[in-house]
Order: sequence, then structure tokens, then C-alpha cells
Amino acid sequence: MHRPLPRATPVLTALLALLLPLTLTAPAPAAEPAALAADDPGLVVTGYAVGSASDRLVARNAAGLDTLTVAGVGLHADGDGVGRPTADMTRLLRTAHAEGLRAELVLSNYSNRLGGFDTRAVGRLLLEPAHVRHVARVVARVVTDQGWDGVNVDLESMRRRHGRGLVSLLEALRARLPQSAALSVDVSARTSREGYLEGGYRLGEVADVVDLVQLMTYDQHGPTWSGPGPVGGLDWQRRSVTAALEQVPAAMLDLGVAGYGYTWPRRGTGHTVLVRRARQLVEADGATARWRAAEGEWTARLSDGTRLWWSDARSYAVRRDLAAELGLHGLAVWRVGSADTLPAPG
Repeated sequence: MHRPLPRATPVLTALLALLLPLTLTAPAPAAEPAALAADDPGLVVTGYAVGSASDRLVARNAAGLDTLTVAGVGLHADGDGVGRPTADMTRLLRTAHAEGLRAELVLSNYSNRLGGFDTRAVGRLLLEPAHVRHVARVVARVVTDQGWDGVNVDLESMRRRHGRGLVSLLEALRARLPQSAALSVDVSARTSREGYLEGGYRLGEVADVVDLVQLMTYDQHGPTWSGPGPVGGLDWQRRSVTAALEQVPAAMLDLGVAGYGYTWPRRGTGHTVLVRRARQLVEADGATARWRAAEGEWTARLSDGTRLWWSDARSYAVRRDLAAELGLHGLAVWRVGSADTLPAPG
């Protein structure tokens, strides 16, 4: 899921950095990120950014990106409308184009009021054909009028009963978007065909409509829904991709990459952390950070018992290798700004 980074900052205004290994007690100086990556496997890289992201941030990451996907416009609680892109979002559209990147706009059911994804709102949209048609018209008009290169549909916390409606929404968007505009959909990772169906993802039908399926292979573990563990471990990611590939061609599937971490304190509720913040916590505590090769992530335990897991530039390089091995279309990184600067291919 595209969750707030940090937890107090919501996805549409925030969901939260990738350098190189920590020493046993503190972060090591960063090596050149490109040195971590395998020879360029021809993967296409999408980076998600929140509307408040700076132009300087986009410029710093542009060499490692093909598409900047901007979060985005939110679904109204009644399911029959969406917000308008803010001035910052349209600024990022212009900045992306100036940097030679494509720019896509996110449509999401994340609710600032609820602090999470609004299942009722998504039901009111997807179970009502008139709402589907209206929202598709509004979003397509924004894309056309403002010159976005595509739409990314990020509807989460769905149920099986919403699956047909999601396909209908995608079909309605496809029919109304300019021919040149791309249509992508975010899918919460599952490890079986049945799991995807339970989550409202009729992947075979979705794949018949969209250009790209971006698999959110992160949030395997998190402080409000599980005990300590990797944000998105390699074996779990591989199983999630394998299940998706039963219905989605590899050439239209992107592997999601986390650019953040989580904390699990002994008392109270943990939260999301920027990767650079995870490093700072470890360094200040004098703790030991360990690279878990089987998971492709870092972990540490602080002196107060807090556990941390995070995904950084080394994690990104490993996932480039995994995506190349599986013949996938590319990578989708949540998010530019909380992740380390993305390396240029090569």
C-alpha cells in the first residue's frame, strides 16, 4: 500500500533513504549508487512523488527515472467526484516535462480525514455505474486540459465485490483518455490468484485494459498490522510476482520498490521513517545495522528495544536484478524523496 511517510503525513501529501551499507555502528559514506546496480537491463523506472516535492528533488532523481507519477487527486467520500490537482501538482507536471520525464497523475481513495484508504468511498464509486462514468469523465478532462501523460489508478482497501467495478472504471478511463495517454493501475501484492481476487483485483481483466500493472510489493510488514519484519522481503516479492504473472504478462508488470522503513518500539505504536532517519537513529544509538541478504533489506535493534527495518539503495539494486531476472517491464519506487537518489542506468 502507498502509506503515509511519515505516518502523520498522508499519502496524497506525503507516504515516506537509500545509500549504502551501514558500518557496525554507523552509516558508511555513500558509494556511487550506480555501482550498486547491475548492468542496465532495460528496465523502465517510475518514481512516485507527493505534490509538495521540490523541483530540485525531481532534478536530482531525473537521471534514474522515466516517469514521475504525482500523488494526486483524491476520490470524494460520496464516490461521485474527485479533487482538482493543486498548483504544486501542476508545477511538478511542468518540472517533469522540463527534465525530459513523462508525468502521470494518481487517482486515489486515500482519505486525509480517515488517515487511511476509504473503503466506503471506493464502494460508492465502483458499485455505482453512474459514479464510474462521472469520475472517468472528470479525470480524463483534467488529463487532457493539463497535458498529463497518463493516469495511475491507486484504489486500495478494496474487497472482492469491487473487482468488476474497478475493471469498469479502467474501461471508462481508457475510452475517455487521449489516445496518447497511458493508463496504469496499482495493485496491492498478494501471493495467490485467490488473494488478488479477494483484494478486488481481477488481474486478467485489468491487464486487458491497462498499459501497466504496478505491483505494490511493499508493506509486507508494518507496525500497525504485523510484528517486525522486512518492508518487502525478496521471497515474498517473488511469490507475489509469480502469482500476478499467472494473469499479467511480464512485459506490462512493474515491481514495486520501497524507499522507506518502519520502527517497532517495545511500547506504543511504531511509524514510518525516511531511510536517512533510520540511519541517524542507528548512529545516534550506537547500535548495529545488519544487511539481511535473504530479504534484501537492513535491520537493527536499538538499545531501548526498538526494531527497525528499511529498504535502501542496496535494496533497490537487488530488486533491479530481480525484475530483470523475471523479465518485468520495470520498477515503481515509492517514493522519490524518501528513497536515496535513484541511480542512472548503466
